[in-house]
Amino acid sequence: MAEKLLGSIEAGGTKFVVAVADFDYNVKELKKFPTTTPEKTLAEAINFFEHFDVASIGVGSFGPVDVKVESETYGHVLNTPKADWSGFDFLETLKVAFDIPMYFTTDVNSSAYGEYTKGSGLGADSLVYFTLGTGVGGGAIQDGKFIGGIDHAEMGHATVIAHPEDTYEGGCPFHSNHCFEGLASGPTLEGRTGAKGETLPRDHKVFDFISYYAGQIAFNTFVNMAPEKIVFGGSVLQGADMPKVREYFKQFNNGYVATPDLEELIVRPSIENNRSATIGNFGLALKVLKE
Repeated sequence: MAEKLLGSIEAGGTKFVVAVADFDYNVKELKKFPTTTPEKTLAEAINFFEHFDVASIGVGSFGPVDVKVESETYGHVLNTPKADWSGFDFLETLKVAFDIPMYFTTDVNSSAYGEYTKGSGLGADSLVYFTLGTGVGGGAIQDGKFIGGIDHAEMGHATVIAHPEDTYEGGCPFHSNHCFEGLASGPTLEGRTGAKGETLPRDHKVFDFISYYAGQIAFNTFVNMAPEKIVFGGSVLQGADMPKVREYFKQFNNGYVATPDLEELIVRPSIENNRSATIGNFGLALKVLKE
């Protein structure tokens, strides 16, 4: 008899990462492929899972998506700039292929859950995870549950104050230089310098700006929710940037609120190989299987 496995779909705007693992989250197989049209991309994901005896699947998708189970459009991709994906019924497409339990959420929520259960937030009651990449997103967990009301959080578009020396007009089509994503996403590096972020030296002034915004959003997050862990994932920031992020947090706090050791509060993901979302999806697949 084939081994029962957990499935993970990390649905990014650029690429999909699909994987299966045993119930201890040991990855048995993983595959990456480009995000193209909804039909072609989901067909490739379905074909991957058809080769395994999958008990349940956790899905973390680029957004915006409808994550409210009681909603008529639950499991749909909502109005997105990603060509052809607006209105696509992501979850139902999977359910037609597989009659198994599935958990559907945002990709950053999946990453948050991975770090909360198996990573830097292990043992904590609350965690907020930010990813800084092509876009900026955030997910929050309290006592094992995602924080959200009428919709999932859009923390990447929280308002921030521009660095006094940062004259960049901003990269967000909705908020220009008034939101976190507009000033701290990957494309803003090239927008400021004309060069890809990965080609820039880490002591370039632009990374000081990004650290300033990360420190500011971490301070806002702490005074709003007081989480035990604030995790910064994604490729824009690196471990070497964390001391600056913590220093800017201190400047914004200005001695007002007592905090834990900032080296323990503000951290990078601890799950290796950029697998936070995949591990989180396995955890969510197991969670929905048990419910």
